[in-house]
Amino acid sequence: MRPRSKLPALLLGTALIASVLGIGTVATAAGPGDAPTAPATSAAGHTGHTMAVSNQASADDPDGDGYIPAVPPVTGVVPSTATPPPAYHHEFQAGCSVTHTAPDDPIVYPGQFGKSHDHTFMGNTSTDAASTTGSLYGGNTTCKAPADASAYWMPSLYKGDRKILPVGPQVIYYKAGVTDYRSVRPFPKGLRFVVGNPMQTEQQFRAHKGFVEGWECGDSFFNTDIPASCPSRPDVQLNLRMQAPSCWNGLHLDTPDHQSHMTYPVVKPGTNDNMCPASHPVALPMIEFKMAWPVNGDMSQVRLASGRGYSFHYDFFNAWEERTLKALVDHCINGGLQCDTRGFDLYRPERGAVLNDDHRLP
Repeated sequence: MRPRSKLPALLLGTALIASVLGIGTVATAAGPGDAPTAPATSAAGHTGHTMAVSNQASADDPDGDGYIPAVPPVTGVVPSTATPPPAYHHEFQAGCSVTHTAPDDPIVYPGQFGKSHDHTFMGNTSTDAASTTGSLYGGNTTCKAPADASAYWMPSLYKGDRKILPVGPQVIYYKAGVTDYRSVRPFPKGLRFVVGNPMQTEQQFRAHKGFVEGWECGDSFFNTDIPASCPSRPDVQLNLRMQAPSCWNGLHLDTPDHQSHMTYPVVKPGTNDNMCPASHPVALPMIEFKMAWPVNGDMSQVRLASGRGYSFHYDFFNAWEERTLKALVDHCINGGLQCDTRGFDLYRPERGAVLNDDHRLP
């Protein structure tokens, strides 16, 4: 019997019904303030990727029930309520370039080639519908650190029928999402999750706990949809930032809805401090996508493969080499630094760097 924490029966039942009907509802273990699940009609023009419950066996999930247990599970953790020494920053960056695009999603549609809407992949160069922990780990990558063979992907962006790809390394932050940054642990090998929901409404996108400033271009900020126009200047790109949940239940590397094993921090009662809830007590790095697409001018035909701008979401599949990830988390996040991709804080040079000039552990 594989260990699992029970999803609320109503939520899982709703997701199963939605899967059969093609409604595309996401079952989530919603916390206070979480937006409700959106109906499929919120992403007009969208095909594929209904965020249905997993029902396909894979090397990571032999019985195809959607639960991938952590071996060993992380138990006995109590969320930290401690107040750490003041540190404005506690982060490092993973600069990863686009590798390819494909209508695949190894999390939502494992082994089902061409079933998803089109995705733009970064990091691991081999990512496709059949990707597993074993196939990704140790693989080739476009991330600056060769140890980061993780897969990162998001819906492709189009202007009319022309696909627009981000150019060069994209900024992917690894941050502390909780106040006690010293309590953050590295991601477990094989952890995967989906951030956001392609079926969310515009209001739900704005209310999403991962929403950061929205779509931006030129002097236009905090847009929930792609702006209708942007200044036609060489220095103007379309930008978006979105944060991932960073509290883990310690039991599963994936769950049927690809989200319930993760959640966002909550506010410690009576304070402004963030902490993990008791249901998801393990603090992990908070990923933040900071993407830039080289498009401006008339934006009326700019859209995502998943639909309108507020259908934006992204996926993460961890395949870091463990020693390197731990060294960066220890030095930069736990150490309260603002690190670049080498684990170097320009403002605290005396603290040194984690990686050498080749972005490898010395």
